[in-house]
Amino acid sequence: MGRQGEVVMSRNFRSEYDNYHSSEKAKKQRARNNKARRLMEREGKVSKGDGKDVAHKDNNTRNNSKSNLSVQSKSKNRSFARDKNAKRK
Repeated sequence: MGRQGEVVMSRNFRSEYDNYHSSEKAKKQRARNNKARRLMEREGKVSKGDGKDVAHKDNNTRNNSKSNLSVQSKSKNRSFARDKNAKRK
């Protein structure tokens, strides 16, 4: 139960996950990220299983130019400083 007398339906997280990852938008995003990773692997900057992420310096995953890509630890790449409104600084 939610608020007074309100009935809350349980969420089907499996369905939400499946629907998102099979969407065209998600597939294209994943393909762009994989392409950036392959570019860095060819240059010898990362290797499979090294625990590193390929980061986009301008945070634009559509920009896979060599000057925009860098190697970072997973924890560094997946977190960022936020302002008081929880937006990226």
